[in-house]
Amino acid sequence: MVVCSTSFVTLGRTQLTALGAPDTPIAVIPHPFGLRTRDEVRKIADKCVDEIARLALGGSDATQRGLTVRSSADRARQLEVPDDLEAFNTFCDERRWSDGLPLVPPTPERVTRMRGATPRAPHDVVTTVAPGFGTATVEAIAINAVMAGCRPEYLPVVIAAVEAVTEPSFNLQGIQATTNPVAPWIIVNGPIAPTLGINGGMNCLGQGTRANATIGRALHLVLQNIGGALPGEMDRATHGQPGKHTFCCAENEAENPWEPLHVERGFDAAQSTVTVVGAAGTHNFNSHAKDANDLLKVIADSLRFPTSNDYHFGGQPWLVLSPEHADIMKRGGLAKSDVKRRLWDESKMAASRFAVKDYVRAQHTRRPELGDIGPETLLPISREAEEIGIIVAGGPGTHSVYVPTFGQTRAVTRLIDPTAHEAR
Repeated sequence: MVVCSTSFVTLGRTQLTALGAPDTPIAVIPHPFGLRTRDEVRKIADKCVDEIARLALGGSDATQRGLTVRSSADRARQLEVPDDLEAFNTFCDERRWSDGLPLVPPTPERVTRMRGATPRAPHDVVTTVAPGFGTATVEAIAINAVMAGCRPEYLPVVIAAVEAVTEPSFNLQGIQATTNPVAPWIIVNGPIAPTLGINGGMNCLGQGTRANATIGRALHLVLQNIGGALPGEMDRATHGQPGKHTFCCAENEAENPWEPLHVERGFDAAQSTVTVVGAAGTHNFNSHAKDANDLLKVIADSLRFPTSNDYHFGGQPWLVLSPEHADIMKRGGLAKSDVKRRLWDESKMAASRFAVKDYVRAQHTRRPELGDIGPETLLPISREAEEIGIIVAGGPGTHSVYVPTFGQTRAVTRLIDPTAHEAR
């Protein structure tokens, strides 16, 4: 027996189907709850108990069956599709295989070339992808990479990103199905970034670089087409965000005054990695401060806002420091760990700044970490200073970027297959 609100019935049914229990009864309750009184919630609960009892006694369940997701490691089935590019994209639109942008037809020849970038067999299972728990084989990932416009040499990066987002600590299930505007952000480190031309410099989070655009897009097509997170169905985002099309960059290691991210996370500088972050958007910091203490003060103050999931849950917020801002902090005698500690201390927020219902929620979500929470309790943005993520990226300018997170997610770093280049 499963209980779902009306807005999540399709998600519940589809997941039950993917998990091999398509006929499990679903008791449906109305959505949303936010504006209901306690008496109204009590009445809903009473009706739900009656519905659960009815279904438990064999009553019929009329909830709509969900979508079909890829659930086996079989080779991909070949289809006859229109030769005309516009007609092909219409064909994909009608089947909801598209992200809304034009796709490259994944012909057998293109997919074979794409798979040539990895020594792994086409039917090798890389992982399963929530929320539909579709099976991501090497071939299935390659098909989506072709459609995204990737070059074959990008495939190992895409595979590593798919592996990373399906690690349990990343919480892909929550990220794919939430109403929050969350998108996986890929950060690439190591020699592979300049080799593939992945931009970590000027406009690294914007348009203009094929590697950034298509690697990020390929991951999101995998999440949609293999994971089954179609907008309005299993993907329940209230608004979404542009990063759900693509969100990928490299770190600007050449202008980073500290150790690069992948070295900080335990890898060798000569290795290449992807790090995935459950990002809830970007917020620009523009400060001409030239003193490290002054700069840290205004950045810390800018992190502090009461509708942030990072404060609700003790998240893992991220900063993209421009080379100029990073250099100011380095010249001020600060190591990266010093910056994290200062930001953690100086960005603490009084619980009284929450809305009443959010305050009650924070009392529940952060009590195991902080104990009893009163209005004047100072809440840190993350559970520990070390959980603040920092990379150096971007070009010239007095700008840095705050990347708030889903809160209930942790970044994951995976090694990019070092043998992949031998197969190209």
